[in-house]
Amino acid sequence: MASEDSTELEAALVRGLHGTVLEVGAGDGANFGFLAEDVDWIGLEPNPRDTEALRANAARWGRRREVLVATCEDIPLPDECVDAVLSTLVLCSVEDQQKALEEIIRVLRPGGAFVFVEHVAAAPRTVLRGVQRLATPLTRRLDRGCHLDRETVDSIRRSGLRIDELHEYRMPSGLGFTIPFAAGRAVKA
Repeated sequence: MASEDSTELEAALVRGLHGTVLEVGAGDGANFGFLAEDVDWIGLEPNPRDTEALRANAARWGRRREVLVATCEDIPLPDECVDAVLSTLVLCSVEDQQKALEEIIRVLRPGGAFVFVEHVAAAPRTVLRGVQRLATPLTRRLDRGCHLDRETVDSIRRSGLRIDELHEYRMPSGLGFTIPFAAGRAVKA
């Protein structure tokens, strides 16, 4: 899949969100351009250095909610309070992926959607999987805790969320190999 195709895929998934949407690991707000205007956006960002830019971009896009400075493993919101959770390139870097998914499920209303775009582990026993395993200690230190070799789709399935849309594709790394990605939508029962 070409990068413009993956961008359009991400945009389509995000444009499908409505109601109150919690974006975990919101960074500087790169997804604002994809969100519908009527979305009540809540941003969660664990890195205090990113929150100033996120607040400024949120205001520029007309998003009025205060940015929450917290981790995905400890979301400071009540149970079943959001219609959707959005995660783009976050589950690779959370400290405890299972706890993060438990928190996502906790804050989602029944029938709520979890939209994700994540790089994921390559197939077992492949050269690329070996490269990911070797590189992960370095990426964990240099790229905000990123684990290149996480089996995120399997973790989402085990969490109890039901995946109803899944796209798997590869993107160029710039280093002569491709990186496997998964994008999709899962629903809370």
